Amino acid sequence: MHDHDHDHEHEQEHAEHEHEHELELEREARRLIALSRIRQYGDPALRMRGREVEEVDDDLRRLAERMTDLMHEAQGVGLAATQVGVLRRLFVFVDEGEDRVLVNPVITKRSKATEVEDEGCLSLREVLVPVDRAIEVTIEGLDENGERVELELKLPSARVVQHELDHLDGVLIIDRTDDESRRGALARLRPQPVLGAR
Repeated sequence: MHDHDHDHEHEQEHAEHEHEHELELEREARRLIALSRIRQYGDPALRMRGREVEEVDDDLRRLAERMTDLMHEAQGVGLAATQVGVLRRLFVFVDEGEDRVLVNPVITKRSKATEVEDEGCLSLREVLVPVDRAIEVTIEGLDENGERVELELKLPSARVVQHELDHLDGVLIIDRTDDESRRGALARLRPQPVLGAR
């Protein structure tokens, strides 16, 4: 006696599994393509200060949209304009599942209480270093329509905006970590010499 139904179910499961695997590979491929469009450590743009945005116009909205797509494809939670080589003061981030754009952002309040946690960065692949950040911040700026916004954020969003605002001042997580973590990170970021290469 042969259970055909069972066979069929098994095939279906197998097909679903294959499909998931393909999606996973595709996501990974998209992540790598996205990362290749994001400036990586050593790129001078990452050390430059973004300029104030004079006017929130269609060009800026298009840039914000492109940055938001890139952030999601790279599987990140925040992306600053300097990371795509645009020296303007704006960044995009995910706040409780919602995409947000902040133009000319300024932190107006930060909690005295801070917390150290590992941070990664789309411009410093493979690197995680402990960074001390305020656990609550109030940040003000303009949204993609040029409207004033004021956000009171707790962790993890508070950490994300502090990280992205640093980018707009040319500051990276390796500047904010302890000496030992910095040394470890720099060792990973430096291109490894190839033995016997001239």
